[in-house]
Amino acid sequence: MKEVVHSTNTNQSMIEIQTPSVWKRMLKTLGKDWQLYSLLILPVIYLLIFKYGPMLGNIIAFRRFVPGGSIWGEQWVGFYYINMFINDPKFWEVFGNTLALSALTLLITFPAPIIFALLLNELRSQKFKKFVQTASYLPHFFSIVIVAGMILELTSSAGPINAIVKYFTGEPIFFMQDPDWFRPVYVISELWQGLGWGAILYLAALTNIDESLYEAAKMDGASRWKQTIHITIPGIMPTIVTLLILNLGSLLAVGFEKILLIYNPLNYETSDVISTYLYRIGLESSNFSYATAIGLFESIIGLTLVLSANFISKKLTETSLW
Repeated sequence: MKEVVHSTNTNQSMIEIQTPSVWKRMLKTLGKDWQLYSLLILPVIYLLIFKYGPMLGNIIAFRRFVPGGSIWGEQWVGFYYINMFINDPKFWEVFGNTLALSALTLLITFPAPIIFALLLNELRSQKFKKFVQTASYLPHFFSIVIVAGMILELTSSAGPINAIVKYFTGEPIFFMQDPDWFRPVYVISELWQGLGWGAILYLAALTNIDESLYEAAKMDGASRWKQTIHITIPGIMPTIVTLLILNLGSLLAVGFEKILLIYNPLNYETSDVISTYLYRIGLESSNFSYATAIGLFESIIGLTLVLSANFISKKLTETSLW
């Protein structure tokens, strides 16, 4: 019995001795590289104020919020607002629109930058390559308001696209009034705006591939196509998988600003998504608790998608975020 007590006391004393040394090492590291750690101050403050702080507001998804009252709500209502949107046919309509638009956007705009980066990598003329890169990057820096204005102008009944259409068919197409045309117009605009910018990471990943692999493949008689299939694509696969996981996490967070600027009641059938529905319910109708419940549901779905995609990727490709 005495030996056990002695052993316990010894372990406690070892913990007491080791604990200060851990803190000393941390303080020593902070003191040694304090300039680098000081750069984290503003990003951490930003995350605390604009990312983690607003999470506290999710409590009003379970409390009745009254404008002018407490920011934490007036009384507990439990799952009242959650049951409300589960039984709301309009919510499931916008949820379906969100899934359809997000899946279509991901299906087209995710592989496009990969293909574009591979094509740019094959160019031999550096001047032409730089010109194409610069021209493809520019749309990313345009304001969403400017892009929305360009979309509305190009697709208007008197716009340049309809001028071509009327030349061949004689009848204009009302793109922004026809629900069937909203998704193609939105996806094409997303592709145009993000193609060049999305290729940057893949071009950077391509520079990390060992050139000796290509030289060995050439000696073995491999064509450029086989080099791409067996060397280039596997070399950038970790980058592809990582970005795919991140994009799946934001699958439901389809571009709110652009949709808000170009949609209208005539095309709500296909253009009304969760974010625009929340805008009308939360800000225009002042039903903040209901909007918060829907937003919380959207966040949980996004988290589930990220965790699932990360788990599957880790099992299949041994590449994951964590």
